[in-house]
Amino acid sequence: MQPPSREDFDTLVENALDEVPAELMAMLDNVVFLVEDEPPADDPELLGVYEGVPLTERGDVWAAGALPDRILLFRGPLSRMCVDHDELVEEIAVTVVHEIAHHFGIDDDALHELGWG
Repeated sequence: MQPPSREDFDTLVENALDEVPAELMAMLDNVVFLVEDEPPADDPELLGVYEGVPLTERGDVWAAGALPDRILLFRGPLSRMCVDHDELVEEIAVTVVHEIAHHFGIDDDALHELGWG
């Protein structure tokens, strides 16, 4: 599959975020979503990553000056692993849900058990 342009990929991510229930999005606290072309060189197949402090680990003084948590999606690996546009749309949606779940303190083992691994 030919990788989509950055603009087209951003639109796919925006569409995936629009599909997340509004009630769930409202529960996100201090999170920004970003798209990067490639993951770190030491993990070239990484599709997405949550960088931050999960809600389950935040203390009373956490918010004092805290930068936003970041959810990064990586265009390169997501595009390379998919054979067509429909698969890419699905994989972006799964990755968005997977990384949002980390914000809520759900670990990879639980996500795999739930089918979001």
